Amino acid sequence: MIFTDYHVHSDYSDDSWYLMEDVVKDAIKLGLAEICFTDHVDYGVKEDWQATDTYLVGANKVVKNVYYDLYFNELARLKETYSDQIKLKTGLEFGIQMHTIPQFTRLYHSHPFDFILLSVHQVDDQEFWTGEFQKGRSQQECYERYYDEMYQLVTTYKEYSVLAHMDLIRRYLDKEKDAFEQTKEQIAEILKVVIKNGKGIELNTSSHRYGINGYTPSIEILKLYRDLGGSVITIGSDSHKPEQLGL
Repeated sequence: MIFTDYHVHSDYSDDSWYLMEDVVKDAIKLGLAEICFTDHVDYGVKEDWQATDTYLVGANKVVKNVYYDLYFNELARLKETYSDQIKLKTGLEFGIQMHTIPQFTRLYHSHPFDFILLSVHQVDDQEFWTGEFQKGRSQQECYERYYDEMYQLVTTYKEYSVLAHMDLIRRYLDKEKDAFEQTKEQIAEILKVVIKNGKGIELNTSSHRYGINGYTPSIEILKLYRDLGGSVITIGSDSHKPEQLGL
């Protein structure tokens, strides 16, 4: 059990049906002192909600980014309602790519945030979970292109708090083949930039749900981060369902 959870999804994410207020109530029952909502925004592969769109939930949910007006309004209400029971933080998970930086810059300056996760969920609009990114690439090429994009991002974009699930790509490749030694130099260069810019990394506890031993990032990456002088680490469950919250 963890007592703060800084990677929490609700029904404002396209891949979750967990009502935001239910998340808060469950977090209180679990004894969590603080949680941060970090619902998905993935420009390039998803569009924003428009005022003319019909907001659908459940089985009819449409794949789009967070409905910002509803999201921030509900979070403000819940912060006030449950202020004496739990601390709620306002965040988003930026599934950012080099060519979508301008859109994320506008979004960041349009709303007040407590916390931003920087995530790499796709490269060149090719998503990992669909297998599109992996087509025509060897496992090593997948890792190298993934970390190359990540390095460019942390070098260019500074409006985030921590780098989320750094070796996420592991979920979608051969989990039996450890690529750390082959990509250690790339990983180190990314971490040096993160540390230099005063940012942190996330310890994501969801890896067991994907058949991965340990955490994301791996213990080798965590040790490397420490050895390079890194000290800022947040813990997040990456929860999308009640049974995942705080674990």
